Amino acid sequence: MAERRMFSKTIIDSDAFLDMPLSTQSLYFHLSMRADDDGFINNPKKIQRMIGCSDDDIKLLFAKRFVIPFESGVCVIKHWRIHNYIRTDRYKETVYKEEKDQLILKDNNAYSINDTGIPNGIPSVDQMETQVRLGKVRLGKDSIDNSIINNTCSSELQPIIDKWNALGLQNLKFINSGTKRHTMLQARIKEYGIDAIISAIESISNSSFLRGQNRKGWTITFDWLIKPNNFIKVLEGNYKDNVIEKKVPNGNYTSNNSKRFNNNVGSSQNHNDIETEILRAQGAI
Repeated sequence: MAERRMFSKTIIDSDAFLDMPLSTQSLYFHLSMRADDDGFINNPKKIQRMIGCSDDDIKLLFAKRFVIPFESGVCVIKHWRIHNYIRTDRYKETVYKEEKDQLILKDNNAYSINDTGIPNGIPSVDQMETQVRLGKVRLGKDSIDNSIINNTCSSELQPIIDKWNALGLQNLKFINSGTKRHTMLQARIKEYGIDAIISAIESISNSSFLRGQNRKGWTITFDWLIKPNNFIKVLEGNYKDNVIEKKVPNGNYTSNNSKRFNNNVGSSQNHNDIETEILRAQGAI
């Protein structure tokens, strides 16, 4: 494995990078110095602790997409191939081939997650072009800067991600720019503001119904929440336990572990019919 590591000033002199705390910048350099020849690191938390950085530093690198995390705990430096050229005779391919297969190499030589399922086609090291051997092909500064901007949007969304994950439901790691989820969320932010998004998420903790305590076992998802018709109902508290109870005759809906209606609910509707009606009325089924 090659021992020398390089850094492109186009990346480390960008506002997106320099706006981060010095501790976060330091962690980025240490991770990059210890990455393998494809930019992968298998012990980011150990490196973080070794240099005295906090969890917030590594989370910020993930959120700003300077480092791409994988479920296995391995991560990769996003702009690795912009930073480094490694001679073929010194190059040693990463052992994390499963994670590498999840990546594509963009036109500006930055890694990105492959959401299409099409084989990545990342070239071998002897095919790649970087800053050291640009020759006739030159990386455009604007294209690299745009890549950084497009992938740092998650930093402003981190409070939303953290608040959602605190519910202990579907785990949300990041929200990629250009995805349907990102577009939908940005539309809600434009309509109501980030504080309203956080408030709506907080209200979920007061709803046994949204957290799966219903006959269908249905549980709210983030994508369901940010749909326009659903979001306003959650924001207005339509799913809170005390509101749900009022929707059932005689207030006999119970949100305890039984998830059933009390036996004294009379009338022509049985218990299951009433709960199904609530689910349908609230757009959950």
